[in-house]
Order: sequence, then C-alpha cells, then structure tokens
Amino acid sequence: MEYRYSVIEAILSLNPDARGGTSVKKNDDIDNCVITWKEGISEISKEDIKAEMDRLKAEYDAQDYARKRKKEYPDIYDYIDGIVKSDQAQIDKYIADCQAVKDKYSKGA
Repeated sequence: MEYRYSVIEAILSLNPDARGGTSVKKNDDIDNCVITWKEGISEISKEDIKAEMDRLKAEYDAQDYARKRKKEYPDIYDYIDGIVKSDQAQIDKYIADCQAVKDKYSKGA
C-alpha cells in the first residue's frame, strides 16, 4: 500500500504551531487545495508544502523494508522462552529466523 501525505501533514511538519486553526480543503491535492491559515501563523508557499510532502513520502518509502520486517519477524516471546528454558536450539532458531527476514528485506532493496 502506498502512503500519500496530506497537505496538512506537510504543513504541520514544517510548522507544528499551525495546529489548531489552520485548515485545508481538498487536503490531498496541493495544486487545488484551499488553505486557511491560523491567526499569527506565516503562510507557507505551496511549493514548499509540496517539497515537504515529497520529502515525507521519500522518508516513508525508505522505511518500507522495516515495515515488511516487522510483519514477518518471529514473536520475541519465542526468544525469551528459549532463554528461560535455557534452550540454546530455540534461541539459535529464533536468531536464524530473524536473520532470514533481514536477508529477505535488506535495507538497500
């Protein structure tokens, strides 16, 4: 699933003080949105907002491997159970299973 950042998310990333008063109509469309700025908050250009949306998306996409790993890692309780029982085979299996997931979803992929 592809995540797309909204205009307001980008605005708040650039200026958290805009929370609680700045509003956006057509929040998913930077080119056609209408922004009402909170009193006392300097307006941010649509170009800067778009650049922030792109930056946030790139940052999100760069962590895709981590989200995939998280879904497939074995349950940590298997590791803890192996430690409690002093079961080295269980501990080794857990570590091997984790390494397999890391190999499947490398950071560079």
